[in-house]
Amino acid sequence: MIIKKAEFSDLEEILQLQKLAYKSEAELYNDFNIPPLVQTLKEVEEEFENHVFLKAVENVKIIGSVRALLIDPKTCYIGKLIAHPDFQNQGIGTNLMREIENIFKGCERFELITGHKSTKNLKLYEKLGYKEFKTHKLTENLNLVYLEKINL
Repeated sequence: MIIKKAEFSDLEEILQLQKLAYKSEAELYNDFNIPPLVQTLKEVEEEFENHVFLKAVENVKIIGSVRALLIDPKTCYIGKLIAHPDFQNQGIGTNLMREIENIFKGCERFELITGHKSTKNLKLYEKLGYKEFKTHKLTENLNLVYLEKINL
């Protein structure tokens, strides 16, 4: 597996992978209108203008991705960490997170959001040093959990 910066030409494949990867999250919350599932290619292309996109590649196929945005010199927001369902629990998410953190190693903190029922995600982020700092009730079935990691 190789991790490198994604190119504009990768965005359609990344979006397809995103929709596949987030299907289990939609099932978990019984909501198939979550933003990662309804995001359009045009929206991803717009994100590409100011986010850093990474891709995990194996045998020329994208099997994982993550994107991040430096909000200000202090905070890097990390979003949409994904791995193909057939390749989950093989370290792809961990390696993508470490690489995106390395790219933004000069910031003071990293921030990300996940759902309260997403126990696998919460365990991964905890293992990587992230701590919950607030929650927000989005719907009757979904509380967003905000996590941060102070970059010392």
